Order: sequence, then C-alpha cells, then structure tokens
Amino acid sequence: MANGKSGTWRNWAGNVTARPVREATPASVDELSDAIRKAAEDGLKVKAAGTGHSFTATAATDGVLIRPELLTGIRRIDREGGTVTVQAGTPLKRLNAALAREGLSLTNMGDIMEQTVSGATSTGTHGTGRESASIAAQIRALELVTADGSILTCSEKENPDVFAASRIGLGALGVVSAITFAIEPLFLLTAREEPMAFDEVTSRFDELHAENEHFEFYWFPHTGNCNTKRNNRSAGPVAPVGRLSGWFEDEFLSNGLFQAVNSLGRAAPATIPAVAKISSRALSARTYTDIPYKVFTSPRRVRFVEMEYAVPREALVETLRELKAMVDRSDLRISFPVEVRTAPADDITLSTASGRESAYIAVHMYRGTPYQAYFTAAERIFTAHEGRPHWGKLHTRDAGYFAAAYPRFGEFTALRDRLDPERRFGNDYLRRVLGD
Repeated sequence: MANGKSGTWRNWAGNVTARPVREATPASVDELSDAIRKAAEDGLKVKAAGTGHSFTATAATDGVLIRPELLTGIRRIDREGGTVTVQAGTPLKRLNAALAREGLSLTNMGDIMEQTVSGATSTGTHGTGRESASIAAQIRALELVTADGSILTCSEKENPDVFAASRIGLGALGVVSAITFAIEPLFLLTAREEPMAFDEVTSRFDELHAENEHFEFYWFPHTGNCNTKRNNRSAGPVAPVGRLSGWFEDEFLSNGLFQAVNSLGRAAPATIPAVAKISSRALSARTYTDIPYKVFTSPRRVRFVEMEYAVPREALVETLRELKAMVDRSDLRISFPVEVRTAPADDITLSTASGRESAYIAVHMYRGTPYQAYFTAAERIFTAHEGRPHWGKLHTRDAGYFAAAYPRFGEFTALRDRLDPERRFGNDYLRRVLGD
C-alpha cells in the first residue's frame, strides 16, 4: 500500500478543496482495513475519494484520504445468478466496457460514467427510468470496512439493516470495498432524440413517461424549447450514431461550441437569452440503436456546478412551471439547460426515491459564473414541493430538514451510531446533513 504526505485535493468542478494529513492507496481490502485502523490509532478521520464528481464536500477530509485507484477490477461474474462483484474503485466506464465484452450489462445507469462504482452509488447517482431505478438499487451485496477495521458483508439476507442503508451510505457508515451488482445479458436500446416545445412536454409528461422505458428532457432557460430523449429496448439491428454526425452533435455542439457559448455568457451575460434561442434549436432530431452504455452515457467536458432535487413525480410539472416562471420574471442569465429525469420508488433508506416515485430537476451553472441567486431561488421552489436534494450536488439543507423529508432518517442515524460511534468517517458535510 502506498502511503504518503498529501497535497491539496480538489473535486472535478473545482468548488471543493481539502488538505488531508496523508493519503493511503490500498491495493487490497486487508490494506484498506489496516489504513483505517492506523488512522484510528493516530486519532485521524478517514474519507475515501473517488474521481471527485460530487459537488458537495462529502469526500473532503483533513485526516486520511483513501485513494481507491488500486482497488479496481472485477472479482467474479456469476452468470447463473446474474451478478458481478467488482472492487469499489473501479470506474463505471471500465465496468461497462468489461461487461459488454462478456455479453453483459447493468440494467440502467446515469449519463456520465467517470465515477467509481462506490462513489456513484454512495451518493445516489441515477439515470432515468420508468421501472429501472438508480445504480444503487441494482446492488445485490456489499462489502464494507467499518470504523474498527472489520470487514462487514451485507445483502438482503446478511446484515439486512446495514444493506438497506449502506447502498447509499454517504461514506458515513464505513468505506465500501466491493459491490455486487445485478446484471443481465447485453441488450440493445433505441434512442430517439427530438426537440419539443416546453408546453407540449409538460402537458404530455405523464403520457411520455408511461410510454417509454427511459424518458428525459432538457429545457433551455429563456426559451420555450426542450430537447427530449426516449430510450427503449430494441430487437436491433445495431445502428450507432455515425462517426461524423456523432462528433458534430456530441463533441462539437454539446462540448466544443457549448464551451464557447458558456464562456461568452460568463463574459457577457446579456447575450445569453439570444444565444439560448439559437443553441436550443441547434440539436436536430435523431434516432440510433446501440448497446446500453453507448446510449445512456455521453461525454461531459464543459465543467459546471449543479443542484438537483427529487420531487414526487406527480409534482414535477407544477414544480418545473414554477421554475420557468421564476426565471422568466428574474434578471438571471442561465446558459445551461435544466435536466429532467424520473425514477421508480425504491427501498433504500436515504435514496432520493425512497418510498416514492420521483422526478428529478437538475439546474446547472457554468463553472466560474455566480450561481447562488439562481440556486437559492430554485431551491425555494424545490423544497416547497417536498424536494429531496441529491446527496452529491449543491444544496443548503441540514439534518432537521432530512429528518422530516425521510421517514427512515432515524434508522440511518441509529445505524451510524452503532457502526461509527466515534465518527471516524465524519466531516463537516456529514455533520450538517446527518447531525452530530
């Protein structure tokens, strides 16, 4: 195991920094256990950091920072049982590619795949789905190293109380060392992307959600324009996005030109509404068929900060209309689209979809642009609709709010008291959202 002095740690968006006393890079679960025990002997806190794709300080520490890059790779594939067990530091993109080579796939995933499997699941990363839920909801078993260095395995049958909470554990219950996911034979998805007016999307939302396995859309502030995406299983044949058109839409328009548009907007905010009207019409309708991770995920090279709330699905349209009305009457200038997705109810203690069908509204601002006024106004709307913030994205909520928002909040904090009474895995963010 590599140990050493540490410099400054920064997250992907650059809005969170930390200066740990030292870093540890364990190459096995036993080395991870040793690193946690050694931290306890030295009276230091411990946090594991993946690729830093959270916008909150959930992984920040002034103690020992666990780097998981050597805890990677697939431990085993159980084709008969339909599971894969993978080490916690494995990036989702490597897992997706490795499974595809084996003719296998996760059922659903988010739209980026840079995160580690443990970082993505611990904060509740999700895609969109009528019946298929977040990545954490696809977990069948989990291996956790707890505060005293012991290795705890959990599933629906083994330590079920820990399993219920640790699938989205916020790093508060221990350091995840391995995850067993449900998998299925590789399948094809046909994606249909097309522009649609805001009023049409919102008036037809229930129908569009019911008719598609995966439905999502983006609304472009300062316009009445949206871009919709429907993903449904397909018998084939494979018909991927053409190399040239794919480069033009996904790299030039969605990353290169979008970067330029945001840079212009940051320098000259008054240009944003006019540019938004043009750029919101730049993406044309297209249909393509490919294996899941090539349809669900896309590159995100333009850096931003983000707030996302889950509201009850039936409250989505009203919440979104209120957001649009707020933007329209304000002097805010917003160059990033608003993303809307859905998830079925799940049974994970602190999942944003715990116990209720949910719709997600994500607001973004280009990195380096003042975002507080926009996010504060949006958050006021989201919380009025019983919103639950994404654990890895910006929000101002605290333990008092979450105790009311999550019926099983006390179940989670009681388990934390049992597994980590000395708050070995604590930090300022967890103190705010979970209490002392």
